[in-house]
Amino acid sequence: MANVLIIDDDLEMGGMLAELVNSVDHHAEHVTTLQAGVQEALEGSYDVIFLDVRMPDGCGLDAIDQLLGVEFPPEIIVITGQGDSSDAELAITKGAWDYIQKPLSPKRIIQPLNRILKYRDGLRSISRHEPKLDREEIVGTSTVIRECLDAVAKSAHSSANVLITGETGTGKELFARAIHNNSERRDRNFIVIDCAALPETLAESALFGHEKGAFTGADRTARGLISLADGGTLFLDEVGEMNLNLQKVFLRVLQEHKYRPVGSKTERSSDFRLIAATNRNPVLMVQNSLFREDLLYRLNSIPLTLPPLRARKEDIEPLTNRFISRVCRSLHCEPKDFSPEFIETLQNYDWPGNVRQLLNTVESAVSEALYEPTLFSKHLPREIRIKAVTSTIRQPETNAAEPVRPEREARLPADTNELSPLPNFKEHRRMVMQQAEKAYLKKLMKATRGDIRKSCIISGLGRTRLYTLLKEHDIDRMGWE
Repeated sequence: MANVLIIDDDLEMGGMLAELVNSVDHHAEHVTTLQAGVQEALEGSYDVIFLDVRMPDGCGLDAIDQLLGVEFPPEIIVITGQGDSSDAELAITKGAWDYIQKPLSPKRIIQPLNRILKYRDGLRSISRHEPKLDREEIVGTSTVIRECLDAVAKSAHSSANVLITGETGTGKELFARAIHNNSERRDRNFIVIDCAALPETLAESALFGHEKGAFTGADRTARGLISLADGGTLFLDEVGEMNLNLQKVFLRVLQEHKYRPVGSKTERSSDFRLIAATNRNPVLMVQNSLFREDLLYRLNSIPLTLPPLRARKEDIEPLTNRFISRVCRSLHCEPKDFSPEFIETLQNYDWPGNVRQLLNTVESAVSEALYEPTLFSKHLPREIRIKAVTSTIRQPETNAAEPVRPEREARLPADTNELSPLPNFKEHRRMVMQQAEKAYLKKLMKATRGDIRKSCIISGLGRTRLYTLLKEHDIDRMGWE
């Protein structure tokens, strides 16, 4: 039996869905606000969530990240009365299973529900037999890191090419090594090629090797990096820096897994698994003719995008713990504690250099407090402390009404008592608009007897906007039924 949560403010629709789910021997709960739905999802254990988009207290799509933020996240089916292609794209991008437009039929509900439950049964079966993942010092428990680790596990059981993208310092090589170390190739070589450091004149020799006498200075036969990767993994770091000529040569190697050493007349084979990484946007590079489109297709069989540190700030504390221990060992000093303000300062920084910059910062702080037992924010670099302090300063709120300048005050007539009862013009207009809105909404509720669907048709307002206005003007639609 599966547990299903329905988040929909439409009592009739939610009740129908719950009854349908219960009729096929599953258990359904129905809530009518987004806030209650998020709380129920986090406290309960649900397999499937039916999520309405337009709720009285917010947009359902904005809550997907929270709903998925549990250890074994549910699958989400987005339901909406007003289909929108951009909403559908956003829902799928955020991790929803499906996006369905109302009206709903039993078939359109039961079919995806059964497919989801079959899929989740498969996941449970795999997790029972799956060996523990070697994380290769990947630290963190945030939702985005767990998703990346899931991708590592899936990639490790495949021989397909992987393209890892992400900002500088996010740990692309670390994740590439984790894929290798969890694969059947773990006992063979992991060969790193830094494409940004490959000298153009010697690139082919470095990759493919050369025969003795192939060029001046080639006094012996040498194996290339592709040969050394035979049976193991070849990691192309910063593949976006590879020049176009070398891209063309490498494309054939990738297709055939054959290469010719410089100066040789015969081809040789290498059974390598390819992982590539770049901090650039490869699609944009293709559009600007800086990267071959056919090579990108070959590299991108399994895409893996690593999040920046600013998107996983809950991981800063465990990362800092790990780095402090590592740095203290390297400096042969006693392990150090840290104050709450130390972590708070780190969490208030944006980390443009990501995890690598955090490591460098911790090294600096430990060195600064070399003989002190506890790290404080005082031990951090000045620019990080300044950013942390300025991020907590509130900007003064601007008054909607334009302030009267001194020079204007001087020109006011002497008898200003006659003017004092009058409000500011903008304030007066706002009050009149509010009164008009409230009067209109009361007439609307009376004419439709509180029927929201009819009210939306007559007024032209969306359901969410109408609920917001009713709440703002303290109008109870139920009183008109």
